Amino acid sequence: MIGTCQGEYGMRTAMYKVPDGKMVKVRLQTEGSIITDVKIMGDFFLHPESAILEIERALAGVELIEAVLISVVERLLSANDAILIGAEAKDIAKVVLMASEASSV
Repeated sequence: MIGTCQGEYGMRTAMYKVPDGKMVKVRLQTEGSIITDVKIMGDFFLHPESAILEIERALAGVELIEAVLISVVERLLSANDAILIGAEAKDIAKVVLMASEASSV
């Protein structure tokens, strides 16, 4: 399942069901090709849960380039000794990029 839309206040949303995994949903705000705000949600598991806030903060200011997004997420998972179950760093990067391409509904 894949879906995208643009919500209020310029936040773009996308969701993606990881094959044999969980749902990942992203709400994203950008200026040009730079992330200004991102919220990552879904039914995946992340331990410790607080690592998601660190990932969101680290993605602010990052350019929308898949390899860079993956690297940032992987670095933060490692730095927080975090375990992500039901999704991978590449899945989060994919949904961020999907949200960046979402059009108005």
